[in-house]
Amino acid sequence: MLWGKVRELSTDKDILEGKWVTSENGFSMYTRISRNPPSYPAPAIVLVHGLAVSSRYMLPTAVRLASSYAVYVPDLPGFGRSEKPAHILNVRELAETLIAWMQAVGLPSATFLGNSLGCQVIVNAALCYPERVQRTILVGPTMDPQARTIQRAGVRLLRDGFCEPIHFLPVLVREYSRAGMRRTIGTLQYAFADQMEQHLPHVHAPTLVVRGSRDPIVSQQWVEQVNRLLPNSQLAVVQGAGHAVNYNSPEQLAQITRRFLSDLSR
Repeated sequence: MLWGKVRELSTDKDILEGKWVTSENGFSMYTRISRNPPSYPAPAIVLVHGLAVSSRYMLPTAVRLASSYAVYVPDLPGFGRSEKPAHILNVRELAETLIAWMQAVGLPSATFLGNSLGCQVIVNAALCYPERVQRTILVGPTMDPQARTIQRAGVRLLRDGFCEPIHFLPVLVREYSRAGMRRTIGTLQYAFADQMEQHLPHVHAPTLVVRGSRDPIVSQQWVEQVNRLLPNSQLAVVQGAGHAVNYNSPEQLAQITRRFLSDLSR
């Protein structure tokens, strides 16, 4: 395995390092992992990125959680530095690959924190492999039933650009360029077809649903529906935040996450 220090953020250079992992189903996946996890048996938390972006997009939250948990942040196949398969993976295939990646890194189970499409991947993983998913944290979970067309989703994405910090936009442009239009649109179409509302009643892992109060991609009505459909769930709203709460409000998200996991351990 090839290791390399992660350098995207000055705050993470001594916290996370990069590792190439070949998943059990054969994909070469770049993964960022805690360099020095807590010395006691620390709970594991896996951060799962959204559409067309990568683990880099999750770093602001990841570095803040690394003092309390063993943090893992993979690039899903097709995105970031990971292998770009000719075949565009659908949501279920991404979930299966995430579990196959866990097997390769020797992670029997974990808490999963995802943003946007990453939430759909986590929910599918929880459906098929419930023993692997201890808890879930769904941040801005897609797909809102009112935005299941390219046109509507595109308009909401453009509106979100005004709700994110200015330094986020170059990151987003670079990530989307790396993924490519074909893979981005193909994956988005798979996301439209994956109807979360049908899956959620069957996810029994304790779940925290999080929304930024200014998020135009995921409506308050939709996250309240998500919260109702999940058998064991609670809802938190981060005031003033856009869709990418993991990037625009990482301190608040880390605090909410710690509180949620701490309450469950009592």
